[in-house]
Amino acid sequence: MSDPTAHASGATPPPGCPAHAGAVRLGGLQYQQTPAELYRALRREHGAVAPVLLDGDIPAWLVLGYSEVSYVTTHDELFARDSRRWNQWDAIPADWPLLPYVGYQPSVLFTEGLEHQRRAGVISEALEAVDQFEFGYNCRRIADELIDGFAGSGQAELMAAYAHALPMRAAVQMCGMPAHSTDTDDLVEDLRMSLDAAEGDDPVAAYGRVGQRLAALVKEKRDTPGPDVISRMLTHPAGLADEEIVQDLISIIAAAQQPTANWIGNTLRRLLTDDRFALNVSGGRLSVGQALNEVLWLETPTQNFIGRWADRDVQLGGRHIKAGDCLVLGFAAANTDPQIWPEGHVGAEGNSSHLSFSNGEHRCPYPAPQLADVMARTAVEALLERLPDVMLAVEPQELTWRPSIWMRGLTTLPVSFTPSSHPGPQSVTPGGSDGELAETGMDALDIL
Repeated sequence: MSDPTAHASGATPPPGCPAHAGAVRLGGLQYQQTPAELYRALRREHGAVAPVLLDGDIPAWLVLGYSEVSYVTTHDELFARDSRRWNQWDAIPADWPLLPYVGYQPSVLFTEGLEHQRRAGVISEALEAVDQFEFGYNCRRIADELIDGFAGSGQAELMAAYAHALPMRAAVQMCGMPAHSTDTDDLVEDLRMSLDAAEGDDPVAAYGRVGQRLAALVKEKRDTPGPDVISRMLTHPAGLADEEIVQDLISIIAAAQQPTANWIGNTLRRLLTDDRFALNVSGGRLSVGQALNEVLWLETPTQNFIGRWADRDVQLGGRHIKAGDCLVLGFAAANTDPQIWPEGHVGAEGNSSHLSFSNGEHRCPYPAPQLADVMARTAVEALLERLPDVMLAVEPQELTWRPSIWMRGLTTLPVSFTPSSHPGPQSVTPGGSDGELAETGMDALDIL
């Protein structure tokens, strides 16, 4: 793997390449483990907008500045989402690993203008109908059942057994998918592979399987609707076609699962490795909600997002961006931009103006950030309540990050604690009919 802090010396940029000889390849072990160092180096050398090379030395711009990312995301007329504008398509091979990110699909992610408003409106209304109190109740039930599964052993690997499992089950239940099935497990794994591929994965093939599974589910819900997100999308007056709903479901589920899981994991890592952070939370000086907010500033799960495509020649951060150039939005770099934190007080308490949910018309649709917060806050609070003496089972420096320039999350988070045989309070179904939980689209025993 290349050294991400080194220049791409000797490389001949492809035709129309926006990057000059100092372009940096985004990838490599050093980038994965310490991306903040790369962002600082890029700022020093290039300023707020840096020339970079993606997989296969495909050129792009990495937008590092908070003001610049905000400008790009609020000027859709200059920096559009439809990737068919890209001036590099002739250089893109059919098996390019980033195709699931940038290959045009009839999804809300690539729509613009009135069409985007129509599609995003359907998603927002379908999510708004989820009762957040009941959703939180069910997230706590999921958390308790997961913790029950390892509490008696005195040890656990929290990323797989907890951080990834909880939002996966919650998103599945919210959308009306069966909770415990091989198809559901395979769908979640293919989503991970398509959006955050590890070495040896085939993200293009995985993305195809995701579409096939969701298409079958949408057909099932059209024939037999229920009180769930998919059914509400199908019956919305906007009249979306099945293929449109399938593509938008991919966006909803992927956004609910991977980023939220890494948000949980990154917060737990800080609690287990940062004494100041842990003491402030345990001492009540920092609520779990505030702690989660600080993590969004310092270690946002979606560290980079591809992307936007210039609609015309334009100046940005002192760079001449040509029509059709690709811009990668550097959310992690922007959130820690020294121009907005001149004294280094990143993540100041109560400040939630981070860009972790993006910005502008294409930001995460309301109320998706609130639902993600419910999942993450419930996960952290339940674990601290059930396992108050939980501690890291390895040295902090032994923790490793997943091999991705897009998502920031740990490969594993091994912990130890005093074994407990007592089930959580939400593990036992309280009185009341199943109908009381129907608005979230799940049966009392059908845990996401």
